[in-house]
Amino acid sequence: MNKGFSVAVVGAGNMGGGMLARLCALGWSVGVHDTDPQAQARAVALGAVPFESAMQAAQSLAPSGVLLVAVVDAAQTEAVLWGDVGQGVRPGAGPHLQVGQAVMLCPTLGPDTVQSQAERLAQGGVDCIDAPMSGGPVRARDGSMSLMVACSEAAWQRHRHLLDALSGQVFRVGTKAGDGARTKLVNNLLAAVNLAGAAEAMALAERLGLDPAATLSVIEASSGQSWIGSERMRRALAGDLAPRAHVSLLAKDTGLAVQAAEAVAFEPALGRMARDVFAQAMAQGLQGHDDASLLEWTRQTRS
Repeated sequence: MNKGFSVAVVGAGNMGGGMLARLCALGWSVGVHDTDPQAQARAVALGAVPFESAMQAAQSLAPSGVLLVAVVDAAQTEAVLWGDVGQGVRPGAGPHLQVGQAVMLCPTLGPDTVQSQAERLAQGGVDCIDAPMSGGPVRARDGSMSLMVACSEAAWQRHRHLLDALSGQVFRVGTKAGDGARTKLVNNLLAAVNLAGAAEAMALAERLGLDPAATLSVIEASSGQSWIGSERMRRALAGDLAPRAHVSLLAKDTGLAVQAAEAVAFEPALGRMARDVFAQAMAQGLQGHDDASLLEWTRQTRS
């Protein structure tokens, strides 16, 4: 088995694959594990070394190496770190990590989940870097995505070179595990509000007889502009709905954000509305669709 990787990526899908591609392009030696054979094959074609399990990926790390976890949710994160007994015993990475190594958690997770994982890793002397990401796979690949990082000062200093390699937009938001997750939930709640609003505004423009592309150009130069609104609506108008960020992701994230708000006795009125929009879209079969498809869904449901 190969030894001594500075980083091993578990989860080489849209965002994990983008980060892996960037590291490989920069000359990093990268290990990879993904349960999807196609994602694994794409990573290997980029120069990553494959491993059959998260456990083997962890065992491949150098003494100060980082296991970069880029899966979808809390359940998958738990399976990566501590094993999956749902479909046969699949060993986890956590027990095979060593003192001085680190786990970088990149999914959008609830703050309590991040904190509990950090505490469990700390029992083995393993650092937790709470580092959710935002920006999409293209920006992950070119290093312009944002990383919202919360970790100890020691972990920050030890792994800053990796964070800087991954992105030119690294924001250190705190030292407490969970603060990265909290920041990401706030960001994604606003993203969901903006996207739902953009879809509604564009559907209204069409109903008013306006040219949607021309209207979007006005919005992009005016006070209604948002990055996610522009990116998703431009693609929707062009008929480009190839899956990049599934509707299910913002449905999950808005639910987590509303839960976090409730935990501190805050009433997120617009956030609840956005959560309900994505939940309704999911219920009508859009869970596996790109979230740019929210425009067509809005067209159909606002009659």
